[in-house]
Amino acid sequence: MVLNIFIGLVVIGITIIIQGYGTKFWIHHIMTNYADKPLVGFDQRTIRLLVYSALFLLSLNFLEALIWGFTYYILPGITEFQDLEKAIYFSLVTFTTLGYGEITISSPSRILSGFEAMNGVLLLGWTTAMMFSVLQLVMKETLKVKKKK
Repeated sequence: MVLNIFIGLVVIGITIIIQGYGTKFWIHHIMTNYADKPLVGFDQRTIRLLVYSALFLLSLNFLEALIWGFTYYILPGITEFQDLEKAIYFSLVTFTTLGYGEITISSPSRILSGFEAMNGVLLLGWTTAMMFSVLQLVMKETLKVKKKK
C-alpha cells in the first residue's frame, strides 16, 4: 500500500507540474498575442481566444489522464487492462470522476484510482478557473472600450 501511495503522489506531482507549466505557457501566449489590441466584445478574435484556450487546457487534462492510464498499464500488479486503450478509458472515467464502474481495479493498487479522482477534481477545477479568467479578461477589456466611447 505504501508503494501505491508513493506512486500516486509521484503521478499527481507530474500532472500538477504539467498543468502549472501549461498555465504559464498559456498566460504568456495570451499576453504576447492579445496585449497589442484590446479584446472587444465577442468578435472573431475573442471567440478564437476562447476556443483555443478551451482546446489547449482540455488537451492538458487529456495528457494528464493519459499519464495515469499509462501508469495503470505498466504497473505489474494491475491485471484488469489487457491493452492500453482500456487503461486510458478507465483513467478518463476516473480523472473526470464520471465513474461508470464497468471496469474496476481489484488489486491492492486500486487506491491509485482514488488518488486519480482527487487529482482530476483539482486539475479540472484549475482548468475551469483558467477559462473563467480568460472570459473575465474579455469582459474587462470589453467594458474598458465601452467606457471610452
